[in-house]
Amino acid sequence: MSHREGNLEAPTRHAVDWKHADYYDEDKCFHELERIFDICHGCRRCVSLCHSFPTLFDLVDGGKSGEVDGVDRQDYWKVVDQCYLCDLCYMTKCPYVPPHQWNLDFPHAMLRAKAIKFRKGEVKASERFLASTDVHGQFAGIPVVVQAVNAVNRTAFARKAMESHLGVDSKAWMPELAGHRFRWSAKKSGSQDVKEGERTPGKVAIFATCYVNYNEPGIGHDLLKILEHNAIPYVLVEKEKCCGMPKLELGDLESVERHKDANIPVLAKYAKDGFAIVSAVPSCTLMFKQELPLLFPQDEDVRLVREAMWDPFEYLVARHRDGLLKTDFSQALGRVSYHVPCHGRVQNIGRKTEEMLKLIGQHVTVSLNTVERCSGHAGTYGVKKPYHDIAMKIGKPVFKAMGRGGAEGAGPDVISSDCALAGHHIAQGMAENGLPAAALQHPLTLVRRAYGLS
Repeated sequence: MSHREGNLEAPTRHAVDWKHADYYDEDKCFHELERIFDICHGCRRCVSLCHSFPTLFDLVDGGKSGEVDGVDRQDYWKVVDQCYLCDLCYMTKCPYVPPHQWNLDFPHAMLRAKAIKFRKGEVKASERFLASTDVHGQFAGIPVVVQAVNAVNRTAFARKAMESHLGVDSKAWMPELAGHRFRWSAKKSGSQDVKEGERTPGKVAIFATCYVNYNEPGIGHDLLKILEHNAIPYVLVEKEKCCGMPKLELGDLESVERHKDANIPVLAKYAKDGFAIVSAVPSCTLMFKQELPLLFPQDEDVRLVREAMWDPFEYLVARHRDGLLKTDFSQALGRVSYHVPCHGRVQNIGRKTEEMLKLIGQHVTVSLNTVERCSGHAGTYGVKKPYHDIAMKIGKPVFKAMGRGGAEGAGPDVISSDCALAGHHIAQGMAENGLPAAALQHPLTLVRRAYGLS
């Protein structure tokens, strides 16, 4: 079978054997990186995706031989540090992924290197803190305290201090803590009778996520209003910890396992009881759908949770196909620029949010402009001092495309992304590039508005 014929098959993913001693052997890791980098150097299809690939190609082109063997192996870390595990190279660009005989998995090679770096103690304490979402979210919802923290963090003095001590760029947008946590303020369940669909369970368990719980609870409340409007019973997951994605991005796989051990037994009960488990943050959804199953392939409960996990728009569109979603949309949305986030794209579910917005457009006025490219934010990457300016550069084509708005060529009334962090990053980038201001609203907010719900 030729290389091209091998690539006609659907991509497959191998489990990550991260508990084997060889996984942390730096020489063996570098040998694999050299093999992968040599293939990437000869292809260069992924040059526009993130800064890892330009960094690699600059190292090769500036080396003694013009080939990968002319790159100092210690410079490999420069490539690794630029990877934020968006997975786009694997899922959308690379022609050499398994089952191709070259067996190229760039993101998980980067993950292995990150895990080695973390185990060697070379990840800064500030980076570990930024990835500890349950820690710095603990003040959310506490009266007086949350207002004081937010007020201080808005000052130039505090931002400079954060830049010095935490490595957070003083220019980067940072989320504020919520005055009321989602899990404290939301109704814990909504019980109504609803039909099961052919594709969709008739009841939903909501994994709140750290971001919705601590920073933007309105996203979660909008999801609840949509479910209630469609008479879909729901419950909030009894208890939860961070999904572990921020720890994965650092290579802290032991912490990922601890988060898995806290979440999976709880979520598996809902999966066994026939719930659709819904998470409103694409990175969290992807963690349960892809990364945990690859890290823990023998864990049956992980498999059950993976099969029960849904993106909210994947679920809503499936309900519509089952003939069970209300389409009594009454409020026009105007010109909407919608951004498809990377961790939504790589779930292999298609553009479900776009489908939902187009469905709304069949009933009320929606002029939709969809942008499918990395915004550059990528979790904590875009706020870090060494990378913020790069993140803004990566996102510049997105900022301009989002600013074009609807089909009429006017600027958008609303900009939106399933990834709230990406949405704020785009809003900042549009402002810095002199593009017209537009309201920033999550897609779930747009659906709630279209239904005429307050």
